[in-house]
Order: sequence, then structure tokens, then C-alpha cells
Amino acid sequence: MTSAEPVSLPADDAPILPDWPVVARADLPDEAATIALAKRLAEHLHPRDTLLLSGALGAGKTHIARALIRAWLSDADASVPSPTFTLVQCYDSPRGEVWHADLYRLSDAQELTELGLDEAFGAAVCLIEWPDRMAPDWPDAALLHLDRTPGDTRQATLRILPEHPAVDRLTRAFAE
Repeated sequence: MTSAEPVSLPADDAPILPDWPVVARADLPDEAATIALAKRLAEHLHPRDTLLLSGALGAGKTHIARALIRAWLSDADASVPSPTFTLVQCYDSPRGEVWHADLYRLSDAQELTELGLDEAFGAAVCLIEWPDRMAPDWPDAALLHLDRTPGDTRQATLRILPEHPAVDRLTRAFAE
């Protein structure tokens, strides 16, 4: 796990997130742009990479996770339910396993161990919604923050420590 100074966000957003440097931004004017970014991220993620997904309710965390998982599975029609109530959904593919977790309903950080996330961080691609529930002990990860912008569009901001092994790969996903 990596500790970093937390940064407070507006009250309508996740309250505490790691204050890692911003390395890339992308405007997502529509659903097609969001799906395209998710596909590019899926191409650049490797097993043992973790992507923390943050943003206010309705910002598109589950939507981008669903598109990324479908791209990872190479199946645009794959059933990818939200893990809001199950907390974790796992998917197998020849490229490796993907874990999609929604921590919104967690009341204690100890529940992370019960979910098996510590083990998943060492083997699978992990997509974690509501990572503020892990504060301040985030895994070695990148943070993808989604903001709603005027006109019901979105902006994606990638934050990651410069020494992280995935920084170049994930930054390329934003540049393509």
C-alpha cells in the first residue's frame, strides 16, 4: 500500500483522495469518447495494475469500468453488472483476471481484507470505485478522477506517482 497526503475535494465528491501528480487529462464529450478511453486503458493495463476510480455520484465511474472490462474481455456484449451490492465482481480472461470493486457501502477499512482485495492487487487488474474508503492506505495504483462538466459531458484526470511502473503506459492511453 502507498500512503500519500490526502487532498480534500468538494462536498459532492469523494472526500479524501491521494494527492498524486496529474499526468494526463481527457475531455469526454459523449459516450463514444468514454468507451474509447476505456478501450485504450484496457490495452495498456497489465495484471497487478490497480486503477482507482473517483468522482461524484453519476460521474461515470461504473460506466468507464464496464467499458474497460468489456474491452479487456474482448467482448462488447459481456454482462458487466455494477458491484454496488455485491461489492466485488471478478472476470476471467486469457489476459488475466479483472476485479471490479465498489467500496461505497464499506463502513470499515478492515472489510477490504475480507473482500480479498489485498490478494487481488498482487495478481489481477483491479478497478476500485470509491477509493476514499481506503484512505490513507491506497494500493500502489493510479487514480482516474471523473468530473461532470457543463453540458453533461465529463473530464477524466489521471493522477499517478512518477515512479509508478505503469505511468508511461497509462499516460499513452490518454495521448492516443
